[in-house]
Amino acid sequence: MSEAPATADITPGSTLVRALGLVATICGVLIVAAYQLTLPAVTENRRIALERSVFKLIPQARSLAGYYATGTGLQPESAAATPGAVKFYAAYDADGKLAGIAAEGAARGYADVVRVLYVYGADCRCVNGMSVIAMRETPGIGDKVYTDADFIANFTQLEARLDTQGTALAQAIRTVRHGRKQNPWEIDAISGATITSRAIGKGINDSLQQLLPKLLPHLDDIRSRQP
Repeated sequence: MSEAPATADITPGSTLVRALGLVATICGVLIVAAYQLTLPAVTENRRIALERSVFKLIPQARSLAGYYATGTGLQPESAAATPGAVKFYAAYDADGKLAGIAAEGAARGYADVVRVLYVYGADCRCVNGMSVIAMRETPGIGDKVYTDADFIANFTQLEARLDTQGTALAQAIRTVRHGRKQNPWEIDAISGATITSRAIGKGINDSLQQLLPKLLPHLDDIRSRQP
């Protein structure tokens, strides 16, 4: 007696699973391809926006150069960063004199991470400019960091000096409750937006704690360079 020929085990359910798997695979490939294709444009747009923010914070700047501070020297931003290197921008005026050093800082706010750009003055050893470049804080409350004149005034002579060992800030930058600022390294918070205010202070402090020990030993080198 002959055996009946085997039939393929194909059911409507297995066909649907295979179809969904194929669709998911195609979608994944398309998403990755779109990301890869748009990444250069997104990166370039972000760079342009950042440069515009630097020029706005340092009006006398006419040229800008990006570097990595490594602790043993400087690397141009075009080079692959070594582990632990910190990115910063050196701005120069029309005469080629160093006008300011800009860097980014970030810390968790009320709703999301708050990213800021700040300017460090090498002569005054202080932060003398700040702008928020990304945040999702509560409209009408957290966004007062853009408009509150008293809060913005914190970043005209905010002390940021290294300790005698040159390994950390002599006094950590910190945000205090509104009306309680007593020291030049303190930030007077906005009433009702203390969490956002603290995020900005922490972002700047954490960034400077990493940047300055690696940057300041090479300050003369930075001053002598031009883009």
